[in-house]
Amino acid sequence: MRTSNHLIGFLNFLTFLLSIPILGGGIWLSSRANNTDCLKFLQWPIIIIGVSIMVVSLAGFAGACYRNNFLMYLYLWAMFLIIAALIAFVIFAYAVTDKGSGRPVINRAYLDYSLQDYSGWLSDRVARDGYWGKISSCIRDSRACKKIGHRIQGTPESAEMFFRRKLTPVESGCCKPPTSCGYTYMNETYWVSEGGVVGSDPDCLKWSVDQQLLCYNCDSCKAGVLASLKKSWRKVSVINIVMLIILVIVYVVACAAFRHNKRVDNDEPYGETRMEKSQPSRIHF
Repeated sequence: MRTSNHLIGFLNFLTFLLSIPILGGGIWLSSRANNTDCLKFLQWPIIIIGVSIMVVSLAGFAGACYRNNFLMYLYLWAMFLIIAALIAFVIFAYAVTDKGSGRPVINRAYLDYSLQDYSGWLSDRVARDGYWGKISSCIRDSRACKKIGHRIQGTPESAEMFFRRKLTPVESGCCKPPTSCGYTYMNETYWVSEGGVVGSDPDCLKWSVDQQLLCYNCDSCKAGVLASLKKSWRKVSVINIVMLIILVIVYVVACAAFRHNKRVDNDEPYGETRMEKSQPSRIHF
């Protein structure tokens, strides 16, 4: 009994420690929601799951150490619901961030982004006018476009140097016009048309040299936000999958420990059934 309870107690303590990365991932997404991705609702489920794992792990640890069947019973049901919620959340995160990626551009190190490459619930939500107004304001307030400015001896970097830079999805989609528009580079956030706009992309007409507008209303900016969100969530999903595997292992061991505790409470010798107990052998060792 002690070995089983010590094992489940150790595993629950380990789960408590490993829940910290899940909570940390949610906090990291929350920080990006305020500065980069600007989507302020997807991080809360993972934060809630992380806190729930911490609390339930403590309950399981106490139940195993003090052989409290009520706590163990509560722990098993709560952990079952957490595992189910984590599975559903991992599937949901991959489903809503599955489609879409940047488009390579000739003679450019950065990628261009198009909203047409993205589809599904998340894309529709981001593209919604009312919701996008809040996201674009968040991006503007984060000063993401001002941060890409590089100066060499007081002058902006040349076009050749800028074209060799690897921009983030938000920087590429929101801070400059699409490459297909044919605008001429003056500095990182100042592009002008010489000889008329050659591109047919609707974003070509949405681009503005006004530093408060830039391409914040462009579909390419929306696609950049989706691409940035996809990268963030894929990183966090790796932690979630690892934790999910560990939680399933802990849950199986916890079920075995709970059954063992019930045998002890019923005065059943370990490894014997009730039938064996009701008809004991005459030979005792």
